[in-house]
Amino acid sequence: MSDSMTLRVRPIEQDATLPDGRRVVVRVGVPEDPYIPKRELDTVALELVEDGQISATVNTVLGPEHESEARRLALDVAARLESGELEPTAGALEPLADSIP
Repeated sequence: MSDSMTLRVRPIEQDATLPDGRRVVVRVGVPEDPYIPKRELDTVALELVEDGQISATVNTVLGPEHESEARRLALDVAARLESGELEPTAGALEPLADSIP
């Protein structure tokens, strides 16, 4: 699969509005690393971005080629955040990041 069709190049992003009114972006993709070129990274992270800053991040079991699974994960996390079922913390995200949807 070419890099143009992976999470290295195009992370999945899903907007969510928390019950308290804050807005976050759920992002699933290969994270930035200033020391390693993206093409060499296989780690896929689940991140919450609030006001342009990462507020929570956990590594997932997904690979860079798992775009459809990443999309399902982002949608699931966004829905759970909006319902209040999930707290916007790394600890709350971790169990979801450890399975492939």
